[in-house]
Amino acid sequence: QVQLVESGGGSVQSGGSLRLSCAASGDIYSMSDMGWFRQAPGKEREGVETIDSIGSRGYAGSVKGRFTNSQDKAKNTLYLQMNSLKSEDTAMYYCAADRIWWWLSANYTYWGQGTQVTVSS
Repeated sequence: QVQLVESGGGSVQSGGSLRLSCAASGDIYSMSDMGWFRQAPGKEREGVETIDSIGSRGYAGSVKGRFTNSQDKAKNTLYLQMNSLKSEDTAMYYCAADRIWWWLSANYTYWGQGTQVTVSS
């Protein structure tokens, strides 16, 4: 089993920044593929940024140039730096992990509980 715990969400004004963290624990040594997803009310969950074991990345066009996904393997933590936030970025953000890289598909096996990001204009 793998446990994922997100943190770092909050409320920010348009143009601001936030950094989300995802702390992984449990049987994490086989979890080589991780990423961030988000879900706004009334919308489907969508992939934001993901990374595989060799550093290949997938990211949504809407966040290109504004969001950056990074890992600290020593701390078993995944980060999402979000800059130039827009009101349309408002959503619940989830961390996901698996042994397979599903790119931006929501087929990942393990999920965190989510952290809310609210951007006001």
